[in-house]
Amino acid sequence: MTVKSNTASTVWARVGDKIFSRLTLFFSVLMAAILIALLIALGIDAWPAIQKFGLSFITSIEWDPVNEVFGALPAIYGTLLSSLIGLIIAVPISLGSAIFLSELAPDWMRRPCSFLIEMLAAIPSVIIGLWGLYVMVPFIRNPIEIWLGSNLGFLPLFSGPPFGVGFLSAGIILAIMVIPIITAISREAIVAVPVTQREAMLALGATRWEMITRAVLPYCRSGLMGGVILGLGRALGETMAVTMVIGNGYVLSPSLFSPGATIASKVASEFNEASGDLYIGSLIELALVLFAITLLVNIIARLLVWRTVSVRGTGE
Repeated sequence: MTVKSNTASTVWARVGDKIFSRLTLFFSVLMAAILIALLIALGIDAWPAIQKFGLSFITSIEWDPVNEVFGALPAIYGTLLSSLIGLIIAVPISLGSAIFLSELAPDWMRRPCSFLIEMLAAIPSVIIGLWGLYVMVPFIRNPIEIWLGSNLGFLPLFSGPPFGVGFLSAGIILAIMVIPIITAISREAIVAVPVTQREAMLALGATRWEMITRAVLPYCRSGLMGGVILGLGRALGETMAVTMVIGNGYVLSPSLFSPGATIASKVASEFNEASGDLYIGSLIELALVLFAITLLVNIIARLLVWRTVSVRGTGE
């Protein structure tokens, strides 16, 4: 009886393994099929604009629904500029917070602060956008932009009137939104570093700063890069908060004070009022451009992570 029961359990275990393998294969194929179907559907809807404008859609700066002339360059520029500003502000703050919480903070502070940072990531973007519009924008207009314009107005970045809304406000609001994401992922990557790495470095006579910079951070470099890229992906696709504070001006301007637009804000603000196949198709083509930018960023990030892991593995 024991032999029969063991044989039956072995058979059922093999059946379970096959079912599990088939289910995971089905889910993987399903995800790929959803992505392909999404691209096909967007491509069909955007075809009138693709057919009429071609590559000039990406290089044109005009957006004129009345005359049905559409170009994506100002929206692409606004998306990349606001995301870059957000990362410049968010990455040092996020990495510093992650290092402090994982290596330096006392136990009574570590858990509450980590919980609050994770809670900040759960706040809906529309709430952050409202706060940015009614609290942050007036403060940025006066005194920040007025001070920058008075002292650094000779630079193109800080020229022009202080509107409050614009690229600078959009970048700061994006930084606020991506800081929790980068901090949480970076903290988990740092905590995952084996204790032996730290102990070995300290045993060699290193200071705590040398231990963090030479033993901990290089070991978890790929995780830190992954957190930054994930934050960049959030910044590229953020819609509501950016729409509220960027000013929605469709221009190419080097000034951070200038109102602008991102791809996501342009689609969100005009899709309801769009009429005609060409207008709607142009907005959908904007979405395809954003998808392509996000995909390119993720490919570059993956290559960087692979390069980092391979270099660390070969000891270069």
